[in-house]
This record gives sequence, structure tokens and C-alpha cells, in this order.
Amino acid sequence: MPKRIIAVSALLTLLVGSAAHAFCGFYVARADTGLFNQASQVVLVRDGDRTVLTMANDYRGDAKDFAVVIPVPSVLAREQINVAEPALIEHLDAYTAPRLVEYHDADPCQSDFEVLLERGAANDAAAMPTAMRARRQAAELGVTIDAAYTVGEYDILILSAADSQGLTTWLTDNGYRLPDGAGPVVSSYLKQGLKFFVAKVNLEQQAASGYRYLRPLQVAFESPRFGLPIRLGTVNADGPQDLYVYALTRTGRVETTNYRTVRVPSNMTVPEFVADEFGEFYQAMFAKSLERERGRAVFLEYAWDMAWCDPCAADPLSKNELRQLGVFWLDPRRSRGGAADVFVTRLHLRYDGETFPADLKFQETGDRSNFQGRYVIQRAWQGDTSCAAGQRYLSELRERRTDEAERLASLTGWRLADVLERVPGSHAESAKEPWWRRLWGG
Repeated sequence: MPKRIIAVSALLTLLVGSAAHAFCGFYVARADTGLFNQASQVVLVRDGDRTVLTMANDYRGDAKDFAVVIPVPSVLAREQINVAEPALIEHLDAYTAPRLVEYHDADPCQSDFEVLLERGAANDAAAMPTAMRARRQAAELGVTIDAAYTVGEYDILILSAADSQGLTTWLTDNGYRLPDGAGPVVSSYLKQGLKFFVAKVNLEQQAASGYRYLRPLQVAFESPRFGLPIRLGTVNADGPQDLYVYALTRTGRVETTNYRTVRVPSNMTVPEFVADEFGEFYQAMFAKSLERERGRAVFLEYAWDMAWCDPCAADPLSKNELRQLGVFWLDPRRSRGGAADVFVTRLHLRYDGETFPADLKFQETGDRSNFQGRYVIQRAWQGDTSCAAGQRYLSELRERRTDEAERLASLTGWRLADVLERVPGSHAESAKEPWWRRLWGG
């Protein structure tokens, strides 16, 4: 099987509840990245012009067939490249994932009832030897090998080139299978003065490490540009791809400047059966939201101070985990367990070459207001409802359940009749009863 380029999202190729409720409740489920196929994850730690980029790929083939090509702003030194543990990104995914929570109705017959409411050490393996013949061949094609390293289980080159044809020829000759149509995209990056970070798996190093998976790659650099190249990924893809960007900053929420950043629908009460089908619900809701935005929006799923969460889909990341992701501004003298000066933004997009023709551009805002994709199940009271207040409650419950069903159908595009069939006590169910029972009860 020939090598294939993993692109930033195939890695990069580059790079309601009611107002009366507090933001608490019993956590039930979360919609993590595992719900979506062909999903890539990128962590962007940004402060001033400094960026630490961690890329997790979803490559499942033979390690010898893995390769990645990433535009970078400059020649990276060996100490600017690292490998990270997948558990870091898995924890960040779990912490920021959209979540489902549940509340329980109070006893309507009891008026005084209250509702319960270091960074890892750099790998010191020797830089990989590069044959003079390879450098000579590269030079003949106008390609310069600016640096060569072995980092963990990866052999890494930093390349520059006079033109895209020479670079694509060199990459192809050296086992990097570029997709058809990559030339113009490569040329546009070269015109911006960018270098190319190229990585393959060093099979001997991987065998010696004992790892059976490919760990996330991590690079650190300085550039006034705050963005993420994704266009090469669209050339290489066989369909739309999902990309998750987790941005960790000092000051506040991150948003895209060249595409609309839209909040996912949130804080909405949904029928109780969604508790068993939260993944299917979220997939359908996200697809419907994409349809409303004609596929051209970047969706905000989470924005929060890393010191706490409410409700918690996972514990906040520790200071040690944040340092391993590249958060370099944490004060080690502070004993507080949380990290109040770290703000996390989770963005989710599904893209192809038509809907996202340009690379992503970001800006850090001063907005530190909290937001999360949060969906609520309001469990009905199961006890005695024989009092007058209880009878009023049952009537209101029927209206509420019908409203929940209509809302769910609108969010997901599911047929309202099908949803109503699954909501006990809604108007659809009562419509099946004999008219005299609805009139007189019994």
C-alpha cells in the first residue's frame, strides 16, 4: 500500500432547561469525538506570537504507510518538536464535550419541597542521518532540507523549496504520495514563505518504544499568524471531514475571522428517551445545524475557564497535563489546583474544498463568558399526584412533553410524528384514547 498524506483533519497537511435551574444537575452522557468518523483533533496553545500545536491523527493503517506534511512558518529546531501522549487529548475532549444532564421534578403536592438542584521531557534520540545523495537530489529540484530529526517514533524533515513542482516531485520520489491537485495548494504556501514539516514513522524506533499506536505530534513556533492550514486536507479527502480545535489561551474565547463562528444550539430540554440515544441525537442535531448554515460555519461547542466545570463531563486538566500540552505561562508557585488563567475554546467544523476553500484564521477575544453544549432531561414526578396541584402538574406535564418532542424534531430533522410516538403522556398518545376518556377521565 503506498504512503498517503494525512491531512489536518485527516491530520492536517500542513496544519434549556428553564431559567430557574442553576448550571448543575446530574451528568448523564457526553458527545465526544468518537461519534464522528474521519475526525481529527488539534490543540492550539496560543500566547502572543507563540504557538504550541499538538496534532492527533485518526490513522488506522500500517505504520509504514503513514506520512504527514504540514506547512510551518519557519525552520523548527529539534527542541521545538515533541511527541505527546494521546491521553492528554482524550482528557481534553472529554472535559469539553457537549453533555446531557438530568433534573427531577419536585413533588407537586408538597409546596415546601425544594428541587435538588511538564510538558514531557524531550526525546533525546540522535538526529536521523540524511544521506548526502538525498540532499544533492533535493538541491537539483530546488528543495532544501533545512533540518532532520528523529523525535520519538517519527523521522522528521523541515523542507523549503523554490517552487511547488520541485517539492512535489521530491515528495513523490521519496515515498510521499501527494493527491492529485496538490500542486496549486503547495505553491500558495510557498509564496507565503512557509516551510514544510514532513514526518514518517521510524519503524525501528517505534518497535523499540513499545508503543502500538502513533502518538500525537507536537510543534512549537513563533508567528504573528494565528491560523490552521486545512486546504491540503481537502485535496486528499474522499469526502467531508470533521475537525476539532481546542484552543488554550490566557485571555478568552477564540473564534474564526474568515468564517462565521456559531454556537451550537444549547440549554434545551429534550424528551427522556434521548438519555439512551444521546449520540444519535447529537449527530443528527449537528447535521441539521450544518444544513441551516449551508455547511460553512465553525461551531462553538465549549468555552470555559479551565479551573472548573458545571456540570463536569470530566475533571479539569491538571497543571502538569496543561504544561505537557504547551501551556508555558502557568505559575508553578501558585498552589491552587486549578488553572484560572487558562481559557479553553472547543470548535467543531465539517469541511471540504467547497465549503471551506481557505485556511482557518483565528483571533483571541477578551470574552471569558462561559458556554457549553448542554442538553437537559427533566424527569417527571413518579409519586402521588392526587392533590389539586398534582392534577394541574399532570396537565402541564402533557404540554411540556409535547413541547419537548416538537423541539427535538426541529433540532434534529426527525419526523415529529415518530418522536411523539416515543414520548409518553404527550398529546399524540392521548389522541389515541377514546374521546369520552379524555373528556371524563377513567
